[in-house]
Amino acid sequence: MQTIHSPRGAQTSADFSLASASIEHLLVREFTHRVNNEFTSVIGLAGSIANRSTSHEVKSAIAQLTTVLHCFAEVHRALQMPSHSLEIDASAYVSALCHSLKRARLDPQGIELVLVSRPFKLSSERCWKLGLIISELITNSARHAFGNRGGRIEVLLSASDSSMECCVRDSGSVRRPCRIGHGLKIIDALAQELGGSVSHKFGPEGATSLLRFPVQGEAPFIDASATRTRPAPGDAGATR
Repeated sequence: MQTIHSPRGAQTSADFSLASASIEHLLVREFTHRVNNEFTSVIGLAGSIANRSTSHEVKSAIAQLTTVLHCFAEVHRALQMPSHSLEIDASAYVSALCHSLKRARLDPQGIELVLVSRPFKLSSERCWKLGLIISELITNSARHAFGNRGGRIEVLLSASDSSMECCVRDSGSVRRPCRIGHGLKIIDALAQELGGSVSHKFGPEGATSLLRFPVQGEAPFIDASATRTRPAPGDAGATR
């Protein structure tokens, strides 16, 4: 016996999927909004305490704390889910994200961050997922690769007519993890959301993660030469 699904049932299922996705997006945006408000509240509270204190040491310590909070709030804003679907310059987006991550996480540890990229376009949502992957990989390197010494992290972006690649590598000496943690699971899930995959290599000279995913209707544009950027505090990035 052949079973035929009615178009109405299929439409109902599609509508339900769209509604579920919309609710998930709404919840993520609401969560982001609340975190932004909490950052603002904590920064305001710290400033209020500093104003009431008569101790120079207390004021100095709170000023340093406030700077760190501002840096992490900047990272959080850079990783916000986009509110509109449009094509953006992914290279510029990643450059701004790397600048924020460098100020918040890497500068205090003496870790250098270098971005090598060619300008290319991605839809804002796919670019956001790419940013989440890069942020997680940089954070993993900062936490596990260098110990108490400084080091270097490189982010390399490239695009062709059919695919995109993102390579994140560090100069640390971390061994292969004995088990896959939540961070790598999140990275793998985001790579699948992009329709691609990610591979990791670990060795005495550092770790390398390579993300590959296909172009899906985007119109990448490629310059003749790559742009090499070292994001610097107080600047959007020094290019050479």
